[in-house]
This record gives sequence, structure tokens and C-alpha cells, in this order.
Amino acid sequence: MENTGHQFTTIYGRNLIGELPNFVHRPYLVVTMEDLWPMFSNYFDKNLASAYFVHTLEFEELSRDLEKLPECNCVIGLGGGQALDVAKFFSWNKRLPAFQVPTTMTVNAAFGHRTAIRFDSKVRYIGWVVPEAVYVDIDVIQKAPPALNRSGVGDIFCYHTALFDWKLAHERDKTEKKWPYDPRLVAESQRVLDSVLSKLDDIHDVTEEGIRTLMNAHRWGGAAFHNAGWNPRHIEGVDHFLFYTLEYLTHKPFIHGQPVCLGVYVGSALQDNHAEEMLQAIHQVGVDIRPEAMGVTWDDVAEALRKLSWYVEQAGLWYTIASEKPITEDFIENVRERVVATYGPWHG
Repeated sequence: MENTGHQFTTIYGRNLIGELPNFVHRPYLVVTMEDLWPMFSNYFDKNLASAYFVHTLEFEELSRDLEKLPECNCVIGLGGGQALDVAKFFSWNKRLPAFQVPTTMTVNAAFGHRTAIRFDSKVRYIGWVVPEAVYVDIDVIQKAPPALNRSGVGDIFCYHTALFDWKLAHERDKTEKKWPYDPRLVAESQRVLDSVLSKLDDIHDVTEEGIRTLMNAHRWGGAAFHNAGWNPRHIEGVDHFLFYTLEYLTHKPFIHGQPVCLGVYVGSALQDNHAEEMLQAIHQVGVDIRPEAMGVTWDDVAEALRKLSWYVEQAGLWYTIASEKPITEDFIENVRERVVATYGPWHG
């Protein structure tokens, strides 16, 4: 039977945040970031139960915060991926309706059923939330830092490496029985990837066309995990695994799309899979994958590359090029040289 999975109701428009108090369930909880709140607090009225400022994604800490939340009848997620994920976590645990308002295009968190929570710094996707709607306010997105918006391509560019990894596992008879290779899913993922690759300049400039293109791709990708029967093979692979390894080793926060895009380039190079074309696309759209731009060093990235296969194995992740192709010191140096040649040396 053909997959008929649902994609979240998504509204594009302007002044969408200002309308929320007129229809959301009262009183309401707003989950956001402390630095965002001064920009948006004036949109909310006396029915605001509280504003919760995200400070962690660790399960134990969030569970303690959950017990301290005030009485409310719905949850509004307002911000980037962390705010939207924590909003889902609270909504799921409290059995409350959710309304999601992404303020950037950084990740697809607004469109996914599960929430990315850390258990001792390891990512697990748990929960189940279908928001009443996702509100994409064009003016709000365009006022966000351009680098944050552009970084959202990471959650789409990763299809390039993920599809290769899935085919590789299939050819090696390493696919999981519950996730057999599916050419239909491959073709659909490629279609979404191609839609974004065709609008790189619009996404770089954060035009309305660029916003709709990338957010529609996120809308598909966010729901794709569930809609494929909890199969992540067509949307995530070595690209995210490098990010998880780097996060595990450094314990630093990242703008999601930067390490993922670095993972796309590294993974493409390991796969011998149009690596230079992907590097140029990443550069053209404006995502800086130099380690210094992420607040880490080349030594950190080198260590993550050396430990990538170890992390994949001990974290129980699926078979990708990282499980098959050893990463040599020459490979690490070549990655550094190609990134520096493309972006130039870091000057702070």
C-alpha cells in the first residue's frame, strides 16, 4: 500500500505571532530562548501562564523542570530547534495541545513528531506531538540572523549522503530487516533535495521564495521519519553521525546545520560521491563549515573524525560509510585543506 503519511498543517503569513493570543488555549505556556523573549514578549497578554527559557536538552533536567511548570492549557514553541523540541517534550508529557512558531529555518524540529532529547549527551528521539499548526511568519524569519536561516539546508543536504549510505548498506547486506532499501523513498528524498539545490540563491538571500522552498522541504523531512514507519535511512546518515560525535566529544552547543553540512562534505568525500559539488553548494548557500565558525578547532574535528566509527558502534547507529572506510590522517588533512581553500583562512 502507498505511504499516505500526514504532514503538519503549515501556515505562511505575516503578524502570525500577534494573532496567537486570540485563539490558543488559555492560559498558555510559551517555550522560548531568553535572548528572544524581549523581541516577542509584547505579543502576549494576561493569559500567559509563564515563559520558559530553554537552558538544557538533557532528559533529567527537563523532567525536573516539567514538575515546576505552572498550570496551562497549551504550549507554544517559539524559536529555533531547541525551543521547538522542548515545547514538544512538555506538550507530550502534559498531554497538551501545541502550537509551533519557528523564528528561523535552522532545523526541521517544528515538523517532526518526536523530540531530540539528550541522555548523558547522547541523542534520542522520543515522544509524539502533532501541533495544531506550524506558523511560518515571513517577516520574523527574514529578521533572523541570515546565517541561522541558511544553516537550515543541513537537514536537507544530508539526504545526499544518507541515500548513498542506505544503498551501500543494501549492497553489503547490512540493512536492518525493518528498513529494507526502498527506491520509492529514495526518489522522494532526492526530489526534495533537488528542490532546495535549485533555489540556493533564494535561500541565501532569505527571499519569500527561499523561505517557502526550504520550509516546505523541512515540512516533508520532519514528518518523513514517522511517515516511513520510523525509518530514518533516507534522511540521515554519516552526515549526522559526525555531528553527534563532535557534540559528544566537545559538549558544546552548535548551530545544527553547520556540523551537519561539514558531515555532508566529509561523508561525500568518504563515499567518493560528488564531494566537491556539495562543498560548493554549501559555500554558495552561505553555511560556514570551518570549525572556528562553530566555536571549535580543527583538532576537535580531527579527533571526531578519528573516533567516528567508534562512536557509531558504541551508540548503536546504523551501517554507513563510517562503518566501512577507515579515516586516515591524509584524509583529515585533505578535508582541512579543501575547506580552507573554499572559505579562506579564519580571521575571527
